[in-house]
Amino acid sequence: MIRIRARMGDGRTFIEVDGHEEHVEGGRVCAAVSAITQTALLGLEQVALQHPDLVSVEITQE
Repeated sequence: MIRIRARMGDGRTFIEVDGHEEHVEGGRVCAAVSAITQTALLGLEQVALQHPDLVSVEITQE
C-alpha cells in the first residue's frame, strides 16, 4: 500500500509519500507515484536554481 499524506494551511504544504505497491500490474502503480513525486521535486529544485533569492529547496537523505 502506498500512503500519501498532505497537510495544507497557513501558507504551507507538506506532502509525505511512503509504502510500496508490490503486486498490482507488476509495480507500475508504485513506479507512477514515484515518477510523479520525483518530477515535482526536480521541478521545484530547478525553480530554486533559477530564482535563488525567492525559492529554497532542501533535500535530505534519511
